[in-house]
Amino acid sequence: MINVGIVGYGNLGKGVQIAISKTKDMNLVGIFTRRNPNDLVPVISAPVYSVEKLNDFTESIDVLLLCGGSATDLPQNTAKYLERFNTVDSFDTHAKIPQYFDSLDAVAKNHGKLCAISIGWDPGLFSIMRQLFGAVLPDGNDYTFWGKGVSQGHSDAIRRINGVKNAIQYTIPKEGALNSVRKGENPILSTGDKHLRECYVALEDGADKEWVENQIKTMPNYFADYQTIVNFVSEQEVLRMQQKLSHGGLVIRSGKTSNENADVIEFSLKLDSNPEFTGSVLVAYARAVSRLAKEGKVGALTVFDIPLKYLSPLSNDTLRATLL
Repeated sequence: MINVGIVGYGNLGKGVQIAISKTKDMNLVGIFTRRNPNDLVPVISAPVYSVEKLNDFTESIDVLLLCGGSATDLPQNTAKYLERFNTVDSFDTHAKIPQYFDSLDAVAKNHGKLCAISIGWDPGLFSIMRQLFGAVLPDGNDYTFWGKGVSQGHSDAIRRINGVKNAIQYTIPKEGALNSVRKGENPILSTGDKHLRECYVALEDGADKEWVENQIKTMPNYFADYQTIVNFVSEQEVLRMQQKLSHGGLVIRSGKTSNENADVIEFSLKLDSNPEFTGSVLVAYARAVSRLAKEGKVGALTVFDIPLKYLSPLSNDTLRATLL
């Protein structure tokens, strides 16, 4: 049995707990929160502790699943957890992944621990597809489209702006760009050519709308490179939208195997619940981290470094007999 802990209990933490409940080889030791543990009611009954109690569980937890946001929480806190625990996180600021990896790789190796970073569907499953498709079809171009759906990381980044009470952000593919790629036209597209971002923001009383809008639209790595629409709405409207956290996306590779023959490879996701699905990916990689740690592996890993067999609860013999 793999003993796991959850740190952070927002939408992603809830999704992780639901995913753990569907496994037969994992035991949830506890949920660890910065809030008052007595105020937290899990979606499935489970022990809840203050995050300050984590060090009491160093011998009883095999893997910690870190469910904080990428804007500030994971960069500030992952390293300290990694000093005592193996970890899995969903850090999704693509441009900062190399720096994040290097910093955690050093910490993990210094403390004899193992971490899997940037686990989810993008980065994560989509990363695997981009790598695989490019290897199979080297004469071609990659295209990644997200949405239409709620981006948790971008929504969290908006909520951290001074004066913002609550917010939700939708990523929307541009149909013209998507159709051109599917036709095999191999257009040259910037990230901003492929998507627009639409934000719905509830402000604190007295907040400066123009200042907040500028902070959103100029935010590097999140909105600065996109056509961004900012709508100011009531908090009740944002809360209504947050009841359905759907998302999805596509990875497409368009290219040629010869001058005469064109090929398009596509992988797609359509998700009713982004956090529940992301939580399911985290849990699969927690299984892999536990197994690899028992084999003596230390340091930081990404999805490129972990063989797929480590994700499955099935034996190698069963995998070969049923899925190959």
